[in-house]
Amino acid sequence: MLETRFLIAVFEFVLLLFSLSFHECAHAWMASRLGDQTARLEGRITLNPMYHVDPVGTLLFPALIIFGPFIGFTFFSGFLVGWAKPTPVITRNFRKIVRDDNLTTLAGPLSNVVLVLLAFSVLAIMAVALPDGRMIVQSSFIAALSPGAPLTIQPVALLCSLAVLINLSLFFFNLLPIPPLDGSRVLRNLLPYNAMQAYDRIPIWVSYLFMIFVGGFIMSILLRPALALVYFALIHI
Repeated sequence: MLETRFLIAVFEFVLLLFSLSFHECAHAWMASRLGDQTARLEGRITLNPMYHVDPVGTLLFPALIIFGPFIGFTFFSGFLVGWAKPTPVITRNFRKIVRDDNLTTLAGPLSNVVLVLLAFSVLAIMAVALPDGRMIVQSSFIAALSPGAPLTIQPVALLCSLAVLINLSLFFFNLLPIPPLDGSRVLRNLLPYNAMQAYDRIPIWVSYLFMIFVGGFIMSILLRPALALVYFALIHI
């Protein structure tokens, strides 16, 4: 049982690292397509995690969530999120500043949706093509949501199930309108000038408090029905 939980924890950490790199790469790629080459010149259009790692958001914070329960630290347990080094963007290089800034910002969360769809497609193929495929996929999906459950799991199905869970979490997390998350950038572009100035003055410690307490509550509301919908689709393939 402990070995299974540790295996899931390792899978989660590797998948989060890849998903965050894919997310930031999407920001950089879209900015380059729309005229700002800043991130491209810094080598950020890459899936190499070394170009995207933030010591706290990519390593320390996720490690506490993933491996903390093994040492009795469970304060942040519940869902796995993190952040990478922000992708540099100079908006004056865009042809249409507000539109292109929004497109660059939304490219990150949408990249997580792409990974969800790819992982779900693999699970769907496994459910149909393998002997007892539906049972294997369902057991692995439940194991991804409840690592302590005494279920028989298949590594590829577990990996894809965790990819769905992690990327849905990152999608909803990044759309929260809390600075400096992606959702805050889109909201900022919609505000009138005076409100934008006030929004920019929100202290970073206030943002972190909102992320931990308010953000976690909102994510739990959004994530549960999304995962239930995925599970419903898997059992009715």
